[in-house]
Amino acid sequence: GFHLSGTVTEPATATEPEMTYKVAISFDRCKITSVTCGCGNKDIFYCAHVVALSLYRIRKPDQVKLRLPISETLFQMNRDQLQKFVQYLITAHHTEVLPTAQKLADEILSSNSEINQVHGAPDPTAGASIDDENCWHLDEEQVREQVKLFLSQGGYYGSGKQLNSMFAKVREMLRMRDSNGARMLTLITEQFMADPRLSLWRQQGTGITEKCRQLWDELGALWVCVVLNPHCKLEEKSCWLRQLRKWGEMDVCPLEDGNYGNELPNITNALTQSSGHSQDSLARPRRTVFTRAIEGCDLHWQDSHLQRIISSDFYVSPSYQREGESLLFNSQGQPLWLEHVPTACARVDALRSHGYPREALRLTVAIINTLRLQQQRQLEIYKHQKKELLQRGATTITNLEGWVGHPLNPIGCLFLTLTEACRLEEENCLEISDAGDSKPPVYQHVPVVTGSQDGDESYLSLALEVALMGMGQQRVMPEGLYAQDKVCRNEEQIIARLQDLELDPVLVQTLRKQCVLLLEGGPFSGLGEVIHRESVPMHTFAKYLFSALLPHDADLAYKLALRAMRLPVLETTAPSGDVTHPHHLVSVVPSRYPRWFTLGHLESQQCELASTMLTAAKGDMLRLRTVLEAIQKNIHSSSLIFKLAQDAFKIATPADSNSDTTLLNVALELGLQVMRMTLSTLNWRRREMVRWLVTCATEVGVRALVSILQSWYSLFTPTEATSIVAATVMSHNTILRLSLDYPQREELASCARTLALQCAMKDPQNCALSALTLCEKDHIAFETAYQIVIDAASTGMTYTQLFTIARYMEHRGYPLRAFKLASLAMTHLNLAYNQDTHPAINDVLWACALSHSLGKNELAAIIPLVVKSVHCATVLSDILRRCTMTAPGLAGIPGRRNSGKLMSTDKAPLRQLLDATISAYINTTHSRLTHISPRHYGEFIEFLSKARETFLLAQDGHIQFAQFIDNLKQIYKGKKKLMLLVRERFG
Repeated sequence: GFHLSGTVTEPATATEPEMTYKVAISFDRCKITSVTCGCGNKDIFYCAHVVALSLYRIRKPDQVKLRLPISETLFQMNRDQLQKFVQYLITAHHTEVLPTAQKLADEILSSNSEINQVHGAPDPTAGASIDDENCWHLDEEQVREQVKLFLSQGGYYGSGKQLNSMFAKVREMLRMRDSNGARMLTLITEQFMADPRLSLWRQQGTGITEKCRQLWDELGALWVCVVLNPHCKLEEKSCWLRQLRKWGEMDVCPLEDGNYGNELPNITNALTQSSGHSQDSLARPRRTVFTRAIEGCDLHWQDSHLQRIISSDFYVSPSYQREGESLLFNSQGQPLWLEHVPTACARVDALRSHGYPREALRLTVAIINTLRLQQQRQLEIYKHQKKELLQRGATTITNLEGWVGHPLNPIGCLFLTLTEACRLEEENCLEISDAGDSKPPVYQHVPVVTGSQDGDESYLSLALEVALMGMGQQRVMPEGLYAQDKVCRNEEQIIARLQDLELDPVLVQTLRKQCVLLLEGGPFSGLGEVIHRESVPMHTFAKYLFSALLPHDADLAYKLALRAMRLPVLETTAPSGDVTHPHHLVSVVPSRYPRWFTLGHLESQQCELASTMLTAAKGDMLRLRTVLEAIQKNIHSSSLIFKLAQDAFKIATPADSNSDTTLLNVALELGLQVMRMTLSTLNWRRREMVRWLVTCATEVGVRALVSILQSWYSLFTPTEATSIVAATVMSHNTILRLSLDYPQREELASCARTLALQCAMKDPQNCALSALTLCEKDHIAFETAYQIVIDAASTGMTYTQLFTIARYMEHRGYPLRAFKLASLAMTHLNLAYNQDTHPAINDVLWACALSHSLGKNELAAIIPLVVKSVHCATVLSDILRRCTMTAPGLAGIPGRRNSGKLMSTDKAPLRQLLDATISAYINTTHSRLTHISPRHYGEFIEFLSKARETFLLAQDGHIQFAQFIDNLKQIYKGKKKLMLLVRERFG
């Protein structure tokens, strides 16, 4: 039949009642061509009711009554039966059908109506004619709506995942050779091109967001797949080409390298290619995400050699032709396919995608045989040039187009084609792509079907081999952030796939063989002896190779990883080769390479590789040495070396067992290098680094601590050496941690004291106090430190530093030394009349109290200094009051007599202090009156009351004060209100 109808009942649930839906399905030549269902479902996929009805018809064909097309049944009825049939039909559905029935009746009765011009009548239950298009039902409006919705969510709420599943749906349709695949892709592309964000990004000159870029890439790759369909009709292809060109010409169309407005000539491009290659960016045509597909329209499948490759496993050259050079076969007679590699791989992808897996495999094998032959030839060429290239130390030969990170993902495509042929499908295992915990695939060796060869090769070993070849290809870092980021991402994707392979003896053999070839491969291999300065680094790849090889061939693993440690773009030498172009000269200046946007990521990958080697070499001093040398030679960032030192330390000191001394020493050596690198540059992590180094040296042992104390000046600033390093080394915790005997403790203490004195000499301001503290237990050292402070006091130290040390001296029981330092501090101080909240006031009060407690002589010595330095009346009166409250000399210095009498303000030294205080009050009063506002009058009167208290301490103080007040009234008689207040209070 051509039309299936039925009712589907959805059983009741806890929340919903039972529902019944009417479903109708048309089909033609095994394809569902249209569906309708009462549920009103709007989706690109069929609703559950349509699926249920279809499955019922497939599983129980005999339960479904097969009827003739309705036109046949009507043909068998007479006039009365037809009348009855129509009337009953109208009655059953009169509300829906009556208007239509009335309209049709009118048209049939009108002789010249359109309906009467046509013979016969339509019958929905009869099939389509043989020439009609027949394709699966696709709700185009729904596709548009869904893509539009997902794009408007900007990659959030899982919309990126939804769009990827739509792309996967297109691939599935292509694989089933469903002609709707290209149609659906067209609808998706139209919505992508209509995305309003495109013009916004273009206006702002910003790149498309990361998530969106990846979707555009997949879109471009899918179109390449569609146009390479080996069995598409010419008119289809020309129709796609017109569309692709139309989209590509729109100014909002995203560019292949992911940048808008980045089409400037690339100044820092140090590619020293032969003139044919290095076109300036200006001359380059604009390449959009559709350019590859447009170019793909020119490719065809008519080549007879290609046809023979894909149609037979046993296509080989006749044995008599195998002597000379051939472009079609290798020396074993296997076919080669000498097309541009990414293009050849796009053909493989197209075959795979369009449901030709065997053909895809055959072409893949031919491509790999071609790559092997090229690898051999390049190796031979390199052997002839080796001497010259090694002398130059650089190469100008490298691939401008890398296979890893390429828009067509050639290596990923070959790898997938080969591994899919080896995949062990587990019993009743449905492939669930969305589940995060899906198990890694399981592979088995499937022998390569071939007309020659020993037949010991498997598709799985080929998959490993081609992945290693592609990843190891030496290639220039592409331009632009997006392209560079894609290189890293693609590399990680391939490695993740490689890690799914269980390395059995066959694969280990492939791995070793390929690694040896990569090491010997010269300029064609990223792991060869000489590479171009702008080569994509191999750290991530080498880390995988190292871990994979280590259990089977440690020497090869280390050789490879050590070779890969380099990062030539950071070496400051100029690129060798052709520097004749003026704009190439810019790159000679060692800068932070504006071209290398992913440099930070690449450096951290270099660090990861080093860390992996350090971990593996634990306990092997010789290997650790070579790894350490590689780190010191190749890693230029102090924070990365610090990270490595920390990693090594962590691995060397496991919580549950003894430390590993070999690795600990490496950690220490790296730490020392970091100290030297950051000593003269500013680094916000410096304190953390210094503390860590002391911890590390402590773990290594007492000799390491002695060594860092003795060579402190090449590692630390004087402040760090005294306040962090020596202080930590001398702490109780360190001594306990090391469980030292007395001679060892003495040796450490002696080194710390020597360091302290050297630092105090070099930087007395910041180190004097620490030096004194560190030297407390050794009389001679302490005296030396004190002398350094005294010598520096007059020139290089501030009063704050001197007061701090003076207080320390008093606390340690050296009051006379404290007095001497306090006196020196006073000479550096100057307190103006209005600085009555200055932070040094407490120090001044303390210094005067100290002098007073020592005796009359000390007080007599400090008062002239106070008078000279302090001009603030309230501070001076405070000192005066404190000195008159108790007798001097209460500190009880041995050998001194103390009279125990209070001091008089009439006699020296207090007389001088009293005069200075009165004088300060007079000066301050005049200063305050020059710009006083009425709201401060009350405060001013209180200030005068305080002044009177000080005046009255002098013998003729009341007379002096009265004169002072008269004087004020005279000078400031203009301030009538204020003078009224003065009269009220003071007469």
